[in-house]
Amino acid sequence: MIAQDTLLAFVVAAFVMVVIPGPTVLFTIGRAMALGRMGGFLSILGTAVGSILLVVAVALGVGTVIAQSVVLFTIVKVLGAGYLIFLGIQAIRHRKDAARAMASAPTRRSGWRLFAEGFVVGVTNPKSIAFFLAILPQFVDLDAGSVPAQLFLLGAIVVTIGVTCDAVWVLLASAARDWFGRSPGHIEAMGASGGGLMIALGAFLLGWSEKPATA
Repeated sequence: MIAQDTLLAFVVAAFVMVVIPGPTVLFTIGRAMALGRMGGFLSILGTAVGSILLVVAVALGVGTVIAQSVVLFTIVKVLGAGYLIFLGIQAIRHRKDAARAMASAPTRRSGWRLFAEGFVVGVTNPKSIAFFLAILPQFVDLDAGSVPAQLFLLGAIVVTIGVTCDAVWVLLASAARDWFGRSPGHIEAMGASGGGLMIALGAFLLGWSEKPATA
């Protein structure tokens, strides 16, 4: 398999790339601010599963097909960005409902729905597609065994680092929500801020025209 020094270099590179705020980080912060700690964690779980699916696709060569097709990559990008904007609008529209619910009882939303929404964002994240296609192959050793297995291992490491970092962001964002959310007005502001963050992120992704590098 992959040499230890190569694996260590990859972990360092992956950590540096993951901690830089990107679509998943901003989505996680927005969800935690709008829905609280549990909403943030369920969103993380969904994005992680979506990212694993991308890793499998890259490992099996499907990701390369997407990267070589401007049309397919654009479709994935637009769908993901549009979905983020939709979720942001929903968070802003229902901010008063969230404030009323928190004033009387903990907010309740379907865990499966939160998971599914995170999954859609994770599997349509153009930054993840670009990262997996541009970075993972650089650390593959053709003489170290199965290339798909190496790609999957490297991708799983990235997802693990991402989940860990996102969990920290959820704790920080939800703590800010709890701290400032002691009145309905503050809760509404938090929900609107989280929704606005997701809308801004979606708009940014719609304007992001960079095409991922091929292996």
